[in-house]
Amino acid sequence: MTFVKGGSLTRPLKGAEESFEALVRSSAQPRLRVTGAKLGEMSVTTSRGTAKVPAWLFSLEGYDTPLKQAAVIPSGLPRSPVRPVAGGPSRLDGLVRYSVDERAVTVISSHGDCDDGSAVDVLETSRSVVLSAFVKGRRGGLCTKQAKLQQVTVRLAQPVGDRVLLDAHTGQPVLYSTRGAPQTDDATAS
Repeated sequence: MTFVKGGSLTRPLKGAEESFEALVRSSAQPRLRVTGAKLGEMSVTTSRGTAKVPAWLFSLEGYDTPLKQAAVIPSGLPRSPVRPVAGGPSRLDGLVRYSVDERAVTVISSHGDCDDGSAVDVLETSRSVVLSAFVKGRRGGLCTKQAKLQQVTVRLAQPVGDRVLLDAHTGQPVLYSTRGAPQTDDATAS
């Protein structure tokens, strides 16, 4: 795989049949008739930015455009430099975007109905950016158990670069969000 920002990584390849089986298991695709497969490439989003990776291009009966499935075996998650934080009333639900200069990241964080919203603390090291979500202020009264989503932008001292974004509550990398639009307005962490 080759990263848009520079650099590359060598990973083993999956065969066409194994890649197609993974695609079929992971989606609710209608039954499709595969008429051919050839090795090509596709763009994917990684924790290090966009990368071009080898991919199987499956020709499908009745379709002009091939169905693409990454052909690389992903590397394992790195060992986290932080231990997970127990409990916590807020959590990160994914990375939304980086600023152009990579000195700000926007994440989705969840919070409850009886608080003043989400905030995110940051700890920067030379190899990681650790993000810790929490809720601001609590209000009394009757509260529902509904979780609200909020975009929170965190300003960094240095650009993200090759550092990995970590969730302090799980100790795992922060993945790109697969959720829809947040339910509340943007907030900026200080």
